[in-house]
Amino acid sequence: MKKFALRVRHFLASEDGPTAVEYAVMLALIVIVCLTAISSVGQNANTTFTNVANSLSTINGGGGS
Repeated sequence: MKKFALRVRHFLASEDGPTAVEYAVMLALIVIVCLTAISSVGQNANTTFTNVANSLSTINGGGGS
């Protein structure tokens, strides 16, 4: 029983658990920032390609393929 109590005390004093949680929180924040940036870049690219397509359509006389 004394050995078990010693292990529990060592586990509670260990820094590994909180460190892993901190890394998980940082990773989650990095993923959120990356997804937001990718979404923004995708929307800007979509707008740019739409503008180019409309310009080309106007130049070609509005005819489709």
